[in-house]
Amino acid sequence: MGLHALRTRLADGEDSWGARRRQQRAGWLAQTFPDLAQMSIIDLGGRVDTWLAAPVRPARVHVVNLEPAPADVPDWAEVDHGDACALPAHLAARRYDLVFSNSVLEHVGGHERRVRFAEAVHALSDAHWVQTPYRYFPIEPHWIAPGMQFLPLAARASVARRWPLAHSPAKTRETALRQVLWTELVDRTQMRHYFPESRIRVERLLGVPKSLIAIRTPAD
Repeated sequence: MGLHALRTRLADGEDSWGARRRQQRAGWLAQTFPDLAQMSIIDLGGRVDTWLAAPVRPARVHVVNLEPAPADVPDWAEVDHGDACALPAHLAARRYDLVFSNSVLEHVGGHERRVRFAEAVHALSDAHWVQTPYRYFPIEPHWIAPGMQFLPLAARASVARRWPLAHSPAKTRETALRQVLWTELVDRTQMRHYFPESRIRVERLLGVPKSLIAIRTPAD
């Protein structure tokens, strides 16, 4: 099996191990919010495709992302270009039944911006589901590289440029450095700091914490 095929089987393919884990979390989301199909949600940093494949789709989905909007947006969805850590006033003033975010918190750019991200989550709704990979899981999930997150910065940049299981290996050292600088995994203490009134659910793999989910329901 080639290394690209191995990554597809582990993380990127529709039937990959990673896809199955995402579907499992989607099931947890639906169980946690039984009225999900009737809810309006804002997805910070996500994509409409996530909800096209979801087992339960909310009534209204508003995606806010720094990426360009897709050409075709379903009538139940809305897409805006925006920074979740500094939402434009017309977006920040809106309210939703639920704020959702999946594997975004680790990419927003340091502690101060994570604080702003959490403030936006709290302001947009009384309920949220914010997932992020756990820093001390032994395999760095973005590059599928054992222990990469614990290396010095220069060594992480070298891994980002050369590691064969990377999704898109960096072509230059500057690109690799930028990739690792914008990927900073967090731990449980940080999650409790950003979401002090939330329940922190731990997703485990073979008993080892793999990701953290800050959850607050309307009843909390």
